[in-house]
This record gives sequence, C-alpha cells and structure tokens, in this order.
Amino acid sequence: MKMKQQRPMHKFIFGLILVLVLVLPNFTGFAQDKAEERKLLETELQELEELIAKYATDITKTEQEKKTLQNQIYILRNKITKLNLQIKESNIMIKDIGFQIGDTEHSIDKTSLRIEDSKEKLIKILRTINEENQKSLIEVLLSEEEISSFYNNLIALEILNKKNKDLLKNIKSLKIYLEDQKGCLDEEKEDLERIVKIQTLQKQESQSTKNSQEYYLKLTEVEYQKSLKEKKETEKKAADIRARIFELIGVAKAPTFGEAVEIAEFVESFTGVEPALLLAILSQESGIGRNVGQCYLKNKKTGEGISIKTQKIMPRTMKPSRDVSPFLKITKELGRDPYATPVSCPMSFGYGGAMGPSQFIPSTWMIFKEQIAKSTGATADPWNIKHAFLATGLYIKDLGGASSNYWSQWRAAMKYFSGASWTKYEEFYGNQVMQKTKQFREDIKSINN
Repeated sequence: MKMKQQRPMHKFIFGLILVLVLVLPNFTGFAQDKAEERKLLETELQELEELIAKYATDITKTEQEKKTLQNQIYILRNKITKLNLQIKESNIMIKDIGFQIGDTEHSIDKTSLRIEDSKEKLIKILRTINEENQKSLIEVLLSEEEISSFYNNLIALEILNKKNKDLLKNIKSLKIYLEDQKGCLDEEKEDLERIVKIQTLQKQESQSTKNSQEYYLKLTEVEYQKSLKEKKETEKKAADIRARIFELIGVAKAPTFGEAVEIAEFVESFTGVEPALLLAILSQESGIGRNVGQCYLKNKKTGEGISIKTQKIMPRTMKPSRDVSPFLKITKELGRDPYATPVSCPMSFGYGGAMGPSQFIPSTWMIFKEQIAKSTGATADPWNIKHAFLATGLYIKDLGGASSNYWSQWRAAMKYFSGASWTKYEEFYGNQVMQKTKQFREDIKSINN
C-alpha cells in the first residue's frame, strides 16, 4: 500500500523535475534575451539622443548663421540703396555744374568780344591822337579856328583813351575772373565725376557681396532643411526604440512625441506643471535603465524578489511594511499577476519596487490613485502612460514644481528623485532634468509652430 501510495508522489516529483528542466532554462534564457535586447536598445537610444542633440546644436548654429547672413544682406541692401541715391545726387550736381560751366563759357565769349571791340576803339583813339600829335603848328593854325579848340580836342581824346584803357582793364579782369570760375567749376565737376566712379565701384562691390551672401544663405537654408530632416528621422527612430523599451518594462503602447506632448498639456490643465518639465522628468526616470522593470517580487512577507535576467535572489526588491500591501492591491485591481509584474530592482541602497515609466513606488502611487481615477474615469494604472503622466504632474505640483522659476523646478526634480533627503545627493539629476527641460521646450515649440 505504501508503495502504491508513493508511486503517484514519485510521478509528481518526476514530472515537476521534468518541467523545471525543460521550462526553467527556457524562461531564464527568455528573460536574459529580453534584458540583453533592452541593454542594446538603451545603448542605441543613447547614441541617437546624442545625435539628436548634435543636430539641435547644428540647427541652432545654422539659424544663427542665417540670421547673420540675413542681417548682412539687409545692411548691404541699404548700403546699395544709399549709394544709388548718392550717385543720383552727384549726377544731378554734375549736370548743374555743367550748366554753370556753359553759362560761364558764354559770358567769357561775350567778354572776349567786348575786349576785342574795346581794343578796336582804343586803336582808333590812339591813331587819332597820334595823327593830332603829328600835325605841325601851321597845320593846326590853318585847320582850327582857335588854338584852344585843338587843345580841347586833344584833351578829350586823352580822357577817352584813359577811360577805354580802364574799361579794357576791367573787361580783362572780368575775363580772368570768369576763366578762374570756369576752372573751379571744371575741377568741381571732375571731383564729382570721380566720386560717382568711386560710388559706382562701391555699389558694384556691395552688389557682388550681397549676391555672394544670398548664395550662401541659400546653401545655409539647404543645410538647415537637411539638418531638420535628419533630426526628425533620428527622433522617429529614437521614438521607435523608446516604444520598444517601454514594452520591455511592461507598458503596452508607448506614445509618440506629439502624443506625449498632448498628454503633458492635458496634465498641465490639472496641475499647472510645465509640459517640458514633466517630459524631462519622465524621460530621466525611464532613461535610468538597468534597474527599471528587471525584478519580480517573490516573497510578500520579506519583500524579496528575483532578477528577471539572472534569476538571482534580490533582497529589498520591495519594502514589505510600506509597499507590498499596496502593490498587491494595485495588481489585483488591474488583473495583473503580482509575482510576474516587472518592478525596479534595488540599487546599492534602499529598496526597489518602483512601477511603470514614472517609477512610482506602490505607497506613493496610492496617494494619487483616487485623483487619477477621478480625472480619467478609469482605474488608476501606473503602467498606463496617461495615468503615469498625471501622477507625475500631481507629485511635481506637490513638490513645488508648478512654477516657471528655474530653481523651483530644479528642487522639485531633486525631491522627485530622492524625497526629503534631496539635499544629500549629487546635483546631477536636477541638472540633467533642467537641461532636458530646456531641450523639450524647443521641441514642443517646433511642433506647435
């Protein structure tokens, strides 16, 4: 009888051993494959994020170059317009001086005629005076009724001669003056013509520079559009990898960046937390990597768990007095197996047990559970992206992060990471979150424009 009773037990033990031999290695191998896949994806994601950051830097640099070239083109265009006006003004002045020169030349010609006429008159007067001087006393007595008349005529001729000499002198002075004026006008005209030539050369040089700048601006625009296209392609690839990582940590469907922004803006309407800050913290949390979603809880009394990758026992997977009971309640409401639901592994200090993309520990999740359910109309699920976003926003708000002030946001990020003991930890977390916040602001601005 004992033998009969023991045979089924032997069969059971044998069957159990067979299951363990056949199934457990496959399960372990599957878990290891998932962990390796995730590690490779995270490495590739990091490289893509660095490439995206480089594209963003290149785009910013190209935008600055575009602005510089556009400013230079604007300055050159104004310079060319100014030179055109100066050339036009100089040409008008040259034309006016040409008229003045023509008038002066006409006056010189008239003055020259007057000089010639005066010369002829003087010659006649001098000839008459000379003839009078050549007369003998007998001729004078015979020709003139009175001697006094002869002398009166001679004096009158002398006076006329003096006046004509003075007039000739004045006319010659006028001619010299007019010739000097013409000389000055000619020089002024030549100077203006030289200025026009210089201005024309400056205009040609500015036009050539402007054409070059416009050419480089077109090249810059091509590079700018190319960088934008490459950045978008890289971001799409990174989004695909993030989606795969989300799947590996238990999130059924990861959002695109546009969807994430929409959810973040939805959360902002409830919490006042800036979407860029929310996305930065979520990105930082999901990017922590190797401890996220790599352990299973196995002992609800001690909080002990196992590594999904190595099957190694992991003490402190979950704090039993604080998180195990809420975790069991959460998984039960969601219909999840609490012993096959990925949670974070413990680090070198403290406990693990954080859930989903926002990495909430179960006891903290319970604080916001009712608010999430009320706002979404569904059972609060830490593995649901929208619920995770909302919980993160509520928590950040409670930590003082619903502010546009840099340091308020930085402190909220530090407190989100390490709670009340945030001042004891390195500042890297807060610094990285704020750096990502700045980048997300630009990304959100680009998709909203």
